[in-house]
Amino acid sequence: MVDLSVNLSGLRLDNPVIPASGTFGYGREFAELYDLDLLGSFSFKGTTREPRYGNDTPRIAETASGMLNAVGLQNPGVDEVIRRELPNIAKIFHKPVIANVSGFSIDEYVECCAKLDAQPQVGILEVNISCPNVHGGGAAFGVTPEGAAEVTHAVKAATTKPVYMKLSPNVTDIAAIARACEQAGADGISLINTLLGMRIDLKKRAPLLGNKTGGLSGPAVFPIAVRMVYQVYEAVNIPIIGMGGVMNAEDVIELMLAGASAVEVGAANLVDPFACKRIVETLPAVCEKYGIEKLSEITGGAHR
Repeated sequence: MVDLSVNLSGLRLDNPVIPASGTFGYGREFAELYDLDLLGSFSFKGTTREPRYGNDTPRIAETASGMLNAVGLQNPGVDEVIRRELPNIAKIFHKPVIANVSGFSIDEYVECCAKLDAQPQVGILEVNISCPNVHGGGAAFGVTPEGAAEVTHAVKAATTKPVYMKLSPNVTDIAAIARACEQAGADGISLINTLLGMRIDLKKRAPLLGNKTGGLSGPAVFPIAVRMVYQVYEAVNIPIIGMGGVMNAEDVIELMLAGASAVEVGAANLVDPFACKRIVETLPAVCEKYGIEKLSEITGGAHR
């Protein structure tokens, strides 16, 4: 019997599979398809202080082995999430959830995190300093060690629960930014977010997305995710949630060998709404294939 359980800063998960923020909403639609309690956890839709209606359409564009998105953090605002969405989540998911938070200022990050930190359903705060498709948003903080550390320090001072900083791959030295977050008090690191990309409409001779640029996700980015998780694992001594192009159980194991303690699944949910269910159900057989008896023990195994 394979032990799939993992630990994130004292939070025990039955398995390492976590639907990523922005691809799973608040779980409501997926709960109509399968029992969400089979998941390790899930990271709900990115939350800001004020309601956001997102970017102009079109917001999605297909690419080879992936997709571009420029949704623009559409969400009802933190107060409405607490008032309406968290009670709905409690009906369909009976484990701690991960609250993904975005901001346009230090004060906004602090306010949103403090409010969500007080909610009993929230087990981890995932602080997004890496969104590449919102002008003036988190990416401004996540591209330098100093900016990343400033947000981390401020959020940690206002919260009690584990804080995981979600980093951007659109940087020259991901390890330096991860180290800065750790030194500022982060409990963990989430990476990678999407890579900045663009497509041109040949007929219109204009950018295909309404926002012009968007975030590239899907299988095309998986090798980059593996490389960055590997580098960050060697740079810090805090847990990593790995993500980026994960499509199957083999990908989960590969990211864990690179250094991840748990793995988020993003674009795959938009291709196949049963993707996370399938990954959880096939993990035991894949572990047995590779002689893995306790999944948590393989984290960082490629470094040894």
